[in-house]
Amino acid sequence: MSKPNRLINEKSPYLLQHAQNPVDWYPWGEEAFKKAKDEDKPIFLSIGYSTCYWCHVMEREVFEVDAIAEEMNRIFVNIKVDREERPDVDRVYMSALQAMTGSGGWPMSMFLTNDLKPFYGATYVPPTSKFGLPGFEDLIHQLEQAWLTRRSEVVESGENILNHIREASQNEAGVDELSAEMLTKGAQQFKNGFDEEYGGFGGAPKFPRPPGLNFLMRAYNRFDDSESLQMVIRTLLQMGKGGMYDHLGGGFHRYSVDRYWRVPHFEKMLYDQAQLAVNYLEAYQVTGDTYFADIVNEVLGYVERVLRSPEGGFYSAEDAESALTAEDPKDKEEGACYVWSRKEIDELLGDDAEIFNYYYGVNEYGNAPQGSDPHSVFVEKNILYRAHSVSETSNKFERSTDEVSRILEEGRKTLFAVRLKRPLPHLDDKILTNWNGLMISAFAKSYRVLGNSAFLKQAAGSADFILNHLCRDIDNTLLHRFRDGEAKIEGTLEDYAFFVQGLLDLYESCFDEKYLEKAVLLTETMLRDFYDEEGSGFFDTSGKDESILVRTKEDYDSAEPTGNSIAIMNLLRLSFLTGRNQWYDKAYSSIVAFSAKLEKMPYAMPQMLVALEYALNKPKQIIIAGKENDMTAEYMLREVYKRFMPNKILVMLDPAKAAQSLTFASSVVINEPVTTAYVCENFACRLPVETIEEFIELL
Repeated sequence: MSKPNRLINEKSPYLLQHAQNPVDWYPWGEEAFKKAKDEDKPIFLSIGYSTCYWCHVMEREVFEVDAIAEEMNRIFVNIKVDREERPDVDRVYMSALQAMTGSGGWPMSMFLTNDLKPFYGATYVPPTSKFGLPGFEDLIHQLEQAWLTRRSEVVESGENILNHIREASQNEAGVDELSAEMLTKGAQQFKNGFDEEYGGFGGAPKFPRPPGLNFLMRAYNRFDDSESLQMVIRTLLQMGKGGMYDHLGGGFHRYSVDRYWRVPHFEKMLYDQAQLAVNYLEAYQVTGDTYFADIVNEVLGYVERVLRSPEGGFYSAEDAESALTAEDPKDKEEGACYVWSRKEIDELLGDDAEIFNYYYGVNEYGNAPQGSDPHSVFVEKNILYRAHSVSETSNKFERSTDEVSRILEEGRKTLFAVRLKRPLPHLDDKILTNWNGLMISAFAKSYRVLGNSAFLKQAAGSADFILNHLCRDIDNTLLHRFRDGEAKIEGTLEDYAFFVQGLLDLYESCFDEKYLEKAVLLTETMLRDFYDEEGSGFFDTSGKDESILVRTKEDYDSAEPTGNSIAIMNLLRLSFLTGRNQWYDKAYSSIVAFSAKLEKMPYAMPQMLVALEYALNKPKQIIIAGKENDMTAEYMLREVYKRFMPNKILVMLDPAKAAQSLTFASSVVINEPVTTAYVCENFACRLPVETIEEFIELL
């Protein structure tokens, strides 16, 4: 084994994976930048994350090869970045890569001038030419020649790309007044791309896009648009049936390589579990179908079992690949932990195997659809998916549905127990503030709807962990990453936005005003450090780190929502919760600031459409004033929680303490001896009511 490089001193699991490479890796920072300038060398910047399959492939094929590493060390200063740890660095160079090539992805392979300007980019690069791609060895020698003989062209190219990113990140107002037309146009664009047979949008590969489902649920709610609702329900049903869902252990894999949701890319990300749990929860609220509630319980059960740290925060992800045997941990394949041969299942389940195999689509040759396994990883391997319903299985084998359900349940338990003895995927155990914010929301909302008090405990545990370890009380600023006892890296807009959203959802679940108070203080910091006073909207970074050459304003809600979309929504919620009208004005002007793109391509910004819908349709402000453990107040809360009411503000407080509340309720609630409910709109309240029946009528 070669001598460790500088990454050995880092905390990031991804950087530590590369610490034994013969490449002389540097972490992002002044030491590397100075070396590049002192030695007049270009920079090779490699960006990925610890659970990224193709990152592992490129490491094995390129970065672990002594001859290639020797040339890399001669030509470049080599920098390795964990995109999850440094989303600010990743965002700038991903924008550059997309400008150069029209697409992006990880691993990201970027070549920079020694003042950090990007002049060439790619994703995975094989060691020698294949798949129509240039080989890494040839590429680095071509770029060396360009650096030595055509330096002015290289520098000019880098400057042009940076200018393009700066121009592209300037938001543009298209209207003065916001209207519902953007909402209807957005819903129509989703309808145009909908896969009616298998759900989801577009063809393969298919990613779950939770912000899009969030918006469609609100389009249904606002316009009574049954087509929007059906798109959500169809997508959630098909995803839950497919191999993208882990039928044994719960949780969703990152995406499907085919249009049927059958063959997943096997990573499991915290942000997907958080957002999809909320999508399924809202589907349960609207339909009452317990299938959706069951998925929520299974997803959150997986998160609690695998991704929760003993201290209460949530880990980031599980890897796509795992070892084939414990004896050779380096011999890995994607999905190795999750797939089954027909023979294995037959031996494990005996007489019940035939029923199990029929239900889950298991066969002798492997069940990956044609074209979805180009590298022949899944030959004679099966990815469990629900090929048939319980009733179809019952009819085929002439068994009762109860008996079939019992056989399937026992089969799942047997296979899961066996799976736990296999080499498990690598766990990325860093704790990120932004993703924990999303998970706090999921647990808090699920507690409200499903009534499981353990969910509330999980939400509060994560919030308290972030407040204790990643929030500096002295100036109410957030840090981004915690691992192995170290909290580090200045928080980005997403950290503030997602965590404040989590605190607001937690407050509306337990009504402990310490969470609301912290949400207000962190929002004040967010406005100070990220808000654009001239153009409205929020920058993704504070601008304090000079190595981040462009202060972008991300506006595309993809697998995760943007910081802007959530920050704007938080301002709207807080304005109606606390009566700070100036925050409503900032939120409104920020949506206007993005309105040119919202008008042309609302499909690209579904979470911003959620904020727009909220701004146009001012929320019901619901106050329940009653003593602690009062059953009437509890019944009133349940009436609110069971309804899908996305546009509401909910406050519950002891009337004797109302005057001290941070909420607008402090000026509304009268200290009466009986539980009283108020329903207000725009701070104008109807007459208070004291019975459940009257309260239901008000709702």
